[in-house]
Amino acid sequence: MGRGDRKTKKGKIAIRSYGNSRPHAAKSAAGTKTAAKPAAAKPAVKKAAPAKKAAAKKSA
Repeated sequence: MGRGDRKTKKGKIAIRSYGNSRPHAAKSAAGTKTAAKPAAAKPAVKKAAPAKKAAAKKSA
């Protein structure tokens, strides 16, 4: 079985669906439930530098 087979990972990818063979979220390692959760990081937002306009040249 392969593409189009709803029970295999390759079939899930072809059908564009998720399930036990292709979980949507990656499984965590065993024993990580007791580990401390990482601190919620603020999303880094970079502001674009204001564009400088070239001075218009005056012709004589």
